[in-house]
Amino acid sequence: MGIFKLKSEYKPAGDQPQAIEQLVDGLKKGMRKQTLLGATGTGKTFTVANVIAQMDKPALVIAHNKTLAAQLAQEFREFFPDAAVHYFVSYYDYYQPEAYMPVTDTYIEKDAQINKEIDRLRHASTQALLTRKDVIIVASVSCIYGLGSPKEYEKENTKLAIGDKMTRTELMQRLIDVHFTRTNADLEPGMFRSLGSRVEIMPVSETFMYQVELAGSTIERIIKIDPLTSEILQEEQSIFIFPAKHFIMDDKNSKRAILEIQKELKEQLAYFEKEGKLLEAERIKRRTNYDLAMIREMGYCNGIENYSRPLSGKKPGEAPETLLSYFPHKEDGTPDFLTFIDESHVTLSQLEGMYAGDASRKNTLVEYGFRLPSAKDNRPLRYAEFESRIGQVTYVSATPGIREREQGEQIVQQIIRPTGLIDPETIVRPVTASTESNGYKGQIQDFISETEKTIKKGDRVIATTLTKKMAEDLSVYLKDKGIKAEYLHSEIKTIERIQILTEFRKGTFDVIVGVNLLREGLDLPEVSLIGILDADKEGFLRSETSLIQTIGRAARNAEGRVILYADVMTGSLERALAETSRRRDIQIAYNTAHGITPQTIKKSIQDITEHMESDHAKAVNAELSLDIALFKKTMIQEKKKAERPGKLGTVPLSDEERELVVYDKIIKMKEKDMNKAVKELDFETAAILRDEIMVLRERLERSGK
Repeated sequence: MGIFKLKSEYKPAGDQPQAIEQLVDGLKKGMRKQTLLGATGTGKTFTVANVIAQMDKPALVIAHNKTLAAQLAQEFREFFPDAAVHYFVSYYDYYQPEAYMPVTDTYIEKDAQINKEIDRLRHASTQALLTRKDVIIVASVSCIYGLGSPKEYEKENTKLAIGDKMTRTELMQRLIDVHFTRTNADLEPGMFRSLGSRVEIMPVSETFMYQVELAGSTIERIIKIDPLTSEILQEEQSIFIFPAKHFIMDDKNSKRAILEIQKELKEQLAYFEKEGKLLEAERIKRRTNYDLAMIREMGYCNGIENYSRPLSGKKPGEAPETLLSYFPHKEDGTPDFLTFIDESHVTLSQLEGMYAGDASRKNTLVEYGFRLPSAKDNRPLRYAEFESRIGQVTYVSATPGIREREQGEQIVQQIIRPTGLIDPETIVRPVTASTESNGYKGQIQDFISETEKTIKKGDRVIATTLTKKMAEDLSVYLKDKGIKAEYLHSEIKTIERIQILTEFRKGTFDVIVGVNLLREGLDLPEVSLIGILDADKEGFLRSETSLIQTIGRAARNAEGRVILYADVMTGSLERALAETSRRRDIQIAYNTAHGITPQTIKKSIQDITEHMESDHAKAVNAELSLDIALFKKTMIQEKKKAERPGKLGTVPLSDEERELVVYDKIIKMKEKDMNKAVKELDFETAAILRDEIMVLRERLERSGK
């Protein structure tokens, strides 16, 4: 029986079975690189899940943004409910990297706001990789950035078992050594508190706590507890507590690293003095000595990642440890896991470009005395280093780039949509009118004529232009012609974009004019016509990949058509049309053989408004109105409790004091719900609860006054 147990009400359909078979066969033959060319809507994630289940190996899935990664993580959790499916992305809500601009003599200190919940999920990812085999990690490109050594991280974990000889003081010191924080308030991940003979610990990767009870110098009992309700979840015989930070080392390595940093500082000071850079010498001397003092006393300092090379004992220029280091490897050191790069035509360029940008910034910091040269080795992996550290890789994309096509040892196609929907009909018409046009007035007038016909049928229309100015001008021109149109481009804020798209689906607008509508993640089944203006202008917006992706936007409607306006048939245009025609033929043949009649996708208009600020506010207010009723009910219950005979010496609470207690109870309940929502990657619900908690806390503060 394998370690991965795939659960789904669906069975592979269309060309999914052959895609799964070919990919698995390629992996078993030892192919290092494969490409899954999967058209939109063909169920690529389900195919990948089947491959993982059959290969029965841990897997890394890389996506190009946090939102897509969260969506994929949720899908894999549904397919593998018993496995450890985790989400690993950058834990910064806000990040301003340390930088120096010599031209204006401006030093920008690192400024970051860490999302504690995402930090917890990162720790959950690394701990799962070190303790389990049935692991799938869905990550953003942050997986190639420096992380602490897995050997040190694993070595420094603490096992606590009933009967262990350990005093309360020794236990607390051990927790402090692995960067846990002591508190007397409510516990958060990575914190502990001492209450008499008990020590309560919240692991950095969890939202529950362990209560360790000691009798003298012996651990007598270990209980897993819900910190909000105080409910006992289960009794434990032993537990493992991993460090609260990824960058960690023992005393021996710490002393070695400090000596190495001191040696490097001495060499850098000599270099600056030789070059007559006295200001730079003073800068690096002060900063490094301060950081060394913090490391000696606390075992940590702000920006400790900049000393990752001496701390890890690596050589100059050697690649840092990353998330990839935590995945299993064979005895000879080769990776023993699967890698899938989703939307590879976008993700690969991100992975390749991270190193150069980081290196430029670090070189300037070192040159002007803000960092030691070893800070340059706190960096993302070079692309070649990344490739050498991943397992057998499968590129996944509807439009694979040149790299995926040329390097893939086989290209597996998944073109058939089980729904039967066909890629839209494509029509090429001239941009400009000519003497031989027989009344044809050019792309704008033709597009307007086709738009009016489409609107009469009750459908919607999209037009893509080359510039923002053209998009704005065309939308104004369409309005002058009596057509309800609106433009959409990058300068319009996210919430406003979503509102425009929602109104578009409802019919408030009939036409959307945009530049690069691919990044919107559009899923608009009402669209049956797309006009691509100036389709013969070679470049990013009219490349083969962009054209195929744009054409695909009309594939949700059974009557989808795309008109491409071009005076010249460019290579990109020819290839895009040929590929679209090929996919149409394959799907039509499948539909004919199986008696399938394509049906336009029916999708609730509410789907696109989930992130809208107005709906968000309504949801928060709706929850708050329920809380008012809960507050009144709880106040009555508290008053009834106060009327019962109490213990001797107790003082009954006043109404004001009771009100504070009730508010605090409700807030804790909401925090529990919020943490649960985040754990399930339901960030919309979590955001509503977060804002609701903020309002409740404001009320609590006012009540306290």
